[in-house]
Amino acid sequence: MITRRSRNPMHQSSTTAVPPVPPPPPTSATARPRTRAAGRLPADAQRFRGDIQGLRAVAVIAVLGFHAGLPFMSGGFVGVDVFFVISGFLITGLIDREIGRTGRLSLTRFWARRVRRLLPATAVVLAAVAVITMVVLPVTRWASIAWDIATSALYVVNWRLADQSVNYLASDDAPSPVQHFWSLAVEEQFYLVWPLLILVLLWLQRRFHLSITRVLLGGIAAIGIPSLIWSIYLTETSPGPAYFVSTTRLWELAVGAALAIIAHRLPRLPVAWAHALGAGGLAAIVVAVVAYDSGTPFPGTAALLPTLGAAAVIAAGTVGRRTLADLVLDTSVMRDIGTLSYSLYLWHWPLLIAAAVMWGGDDGTLPVATGVVVVGFSVVPAWLTYRLVEAPIHHAKLLVRLPGWAAVLGVGCTAIGVAAAMLVSQAVPQPPSYAVTSQAQGAAVLDDEPDEDPDGEVVDSVEYITPTALEAPDDVARLDGELCISDIEGTDLESCTYGPADAEITVAIVGDSKMHQWLTAFQQIADERGWHLVTYLKSGCPLITGDVVFEDAPNEDCTAYNEARYDTLRTDDAIDYVITSQVASRAYLGPDASDAEQSDAMIDDMVGVWEGLEEAGRQVVVMIDNPNPSIDVMECVAEHPDELGECAFSRDDRERKGGGAAAQLPALERADGISSVDLRDYICPGEACPAVIGNVLVYRRGSHLTATYVSTLTPRLDEALMEVMR
Repeated sequence: MITRRSRNPMHQSSTTAVPPVPPPPPTSATARPRTRAAGRLPADAQRFRGDIQGLRAVAVIAVLGFHAGLPFMSGGFVGVDVFFVISGFLITGLIDREIGRTGRLSLTRFWARRVRRLLPATAVVLAAVAVITMVVLPVTRWASIAWDIATSALYVVNWRLADQSVNYLASDDAPSPVQHFWSLAVEEQFYLVWPLLILVLLWLQRRFHLSITRVLLGGIAAIGIPSLIWSIYLTETSPGPAYFVSTTRLWELAVGAALAIIAHRLPRLPVAWAHALGAGGLAAIVVAVVAYDSGTPFPGTAALLPTLGAAAVIAAGTVGRRTLADLVLDTSVMRDIGTLSYSLYLWHWPLLIAAAVMWGGDDGTLPVATGVVVVGFSVVPAWLTYRLVEAPIHHAKLLVRLPGWAAVLGVGCTAIGVAAAMLVSQAVPQPPSYAVTSQAQGAAVLDDEPDEDPDGEVVDSVEYITPTALEAPDDVARLDGELCISDIEGTDLESCTYGPADAEITVAIVGDSKMHQWLTAFQQIADERGWHLVTYLKSGCPLITGDVVFEDAPNEDCTAYNEARYDTLRTDDAIDYVITSQVASRAYLGPDASDAEQSDAMIDDMVGVWEGLEEAGRQVVVMIDNPNPSIDVMECVAEHPDELGECAFSRDDRERKGGGAAAQLPALERADGISSVDLRDYICPGEACPAVIGNVLVYRRGSHLTATYVSTLTPRLDEALMEVMR
């Protein structure tokens, strides 16, 4: 299943584009029982760890099933934690053994191994994603995807996604075909820093003649414990960035690293304990996969279950004897899946994104059965990449013997990714020269009875469209050049002001992004009438006093923000009018509350807030939310510029998907004397809602209107306000 990218990636159903697991750790699944020699790490016989290969398979199967939309794998995203633990264990064990064998750590050889193992397959997939983007995906996504590809090639895409998770302008963006590279970026950053940290710790050990085990464990604890605390805190306060940033994941890698340092003691464990650890750890992972869902705050404390479960499985395998977990993990099928898991991980997500565009529903949702088929098909390119690229280059004798050449390989692979990004960027069509806003009339072509006006009918083609579908994402309302809306995360009461401070009338523009979209028109009206405007706008945050539903969970930041916002609106006597709108139609009453109960709670809350403001001396004017399309109108217009009828949606569908109107209209019936403005007929005039009216594109991303079309509605808005303002 694929749907739009969530602002909080973990507050999604199993049918949404949740950030996928990181790639399998690039080292061999090996470990060594050891004894310590004074002042150095020993080298002992190495043995293959089939259970770790199987554990990779478990994690990959979980996340692939989750992305396919399998309902019994609603927590499949925990595969990320399993892979991070495996990486910490194997990488630290590899470093440990090299120092024990040679007395030193060759950074050149260490990083060369990482380059040989990871970058060639990455370059192939990034080049393929560039082709898929230009052949299959809507042109409106190309510019953003080009940046995603470039930052993926440079292994910093996780920070880009962290920023986008709280970015208002990116809130309705579809998931990127390289969104899954965020976890690869986290691991590459780990591979860059971790050996340097260990060298520092070894210098301290030798300088002060300390126990090497204690020094290493102390250093790992100094990184891991603060990271866990930070992960818990940031997951509660900023769950979007918390999922992507490297600092909230270090503790998971540190768990695996600590396990590698103490692994020489684990073979002494009784076999019965090993059986219990392996079975219990595997059960913990399965429980997380089955029990976790879109409402689970993540990573934070919830990540402890799969992380410690993975650590337990790995610890059980160090005894050197088969355990109960091996009956599942150390089998030929699971080992084969584990071997293929890196390439399989790289390929499955771009193919799912492409499939959602080709075979998904109007809302971009891919049926579960189709998702399963696509994931199964991804084995084909994954196997070819493994056999023809990944394995041959990883084991190339020349590169193994001359690790310096790996630097050339790394630069070349990175250049391929960057070049692929540039290719996509250069392929973005330039807007036609005729798209001049001043020529377009938009809503001005409609008369006083828009439902009977032929200019409001759906047509297949027009002479020109402004803004173009490529320009539409940036055609966003602003007040005097400023965006003037707070991101979804955060509680600070931010505002913008416009117009003379000593104006006779002060109007507060209040609500979420659906109120924000009208700023362009309000600035024009304020200029004409000499108003003073003050904004209190926050994405995803309607003006209520209770909790609001945001992706099946309470938006706690909105609740705190609203407390300050409502208090300000009630006590600031300079405010004469409060004009508000919203897209939300449900309050949050808990996970067991029905939609009907939460809708009633939202209505009651809205009525209470409106009447409370009226009692405080403010006149409240409610702007009825515009129709919510069932399709992405902007992308449809980009794909069908001469078949605009394909991009219309029915009036009945408009009423059914009315967004905030579903709560606003019944609330107005219950409220006493609250005024309202309804311009929906000038946005959807007839039985079908057109994508273009008067040569102006009506919608940008999601259900938001383009600032250009809103500007053409200014006279209608001004007229409607004058009729209701007392």
